[in-house]
Amino acid sequence: MTAQQTKLQELPLDLKRELLPKHVAVIMDGNGRWAKRQGLPRVMGHKAGVDALKDLLRCCQDWGVQALTAYAFSTENWKRPQDEVEFLMTLFQRVLRQELREMVEENVQIKFVGNLQALPTVLQEEISRSMEETRNNRGIEFTVAKNYGGRQEILQACRAIADQVKQGLLQPDEIDEAVFERHLYTAGSCDPDLLIRTSGEMRLSNFLLWQSAYAEIYITETFWPDFDRSEFHRALYAYQQRERRFGKV
Repeated sequence: MTAQQTKLQELPLDLKRELLPKHVAVIMDGNGRWAKRQGLPRVMGHKAGVDALKDLLRCCQDWGVQALTAYAFSTENWKRPQDEVEFLMTLFQRVLRQELREMVEENVQIKFVGNLQALPTVLQEEISRSMEETRNNRGIEFTVAKNYGGRQEILQACRAIADQVKQGLLQPDEIDEAVFERHLYTAGSCDPDLLIRTSGEMRLSNFLLWQSAYAEIYITETFWPDFDRSEFHRALYAYQQRERRFGKV
């Protein structure tokens, strides 16, 4: 942890605890471009991105944010070069194995959302183990979106609901937002209040399309590996300056 990060272990004085977002979601963009700027292979950007995510998770714990969701691998990311995809799968498997004990001790509850059955078997096993071992933890809820796509999530929810209607277990006029949300990957979790995207791109990229209906969106030019506590401070400060009306005057 840098000296600047150490100074920011406590909630900065210009932030109001009662106005903190309960749930922060992050689109961790710019790892490859960060590596290129450093004259490094793209995979080194992903390794640096893991370190940034670990510190953000601990920062959320330190400052009192209740939930963090990270977009780790999208359904579209399979289109990347095969060696990069394989590296990402191996990296994630290794990080889970190395960090799990510490997360258990820090009372982190780990969740995963996405089409997990399409992931390598060994990674699926690490994912299942991490969720099981942290299931009863009551600290921060840390959700990782792995092989996740918002459109695909909505489609699978529609299919599941249609199947219940077909079986006579559900009537069409009983379908409301609450019923629909119970069939999403994120069932049981609150919607994000703040959605952060790094690297300056201004799009959702198929991330939490339903859940982000009223999320405040914060875009920064900073590449993900450089997104530290100072950057998070700026994002939270910007969030607290906004008025969230949810359609009201």
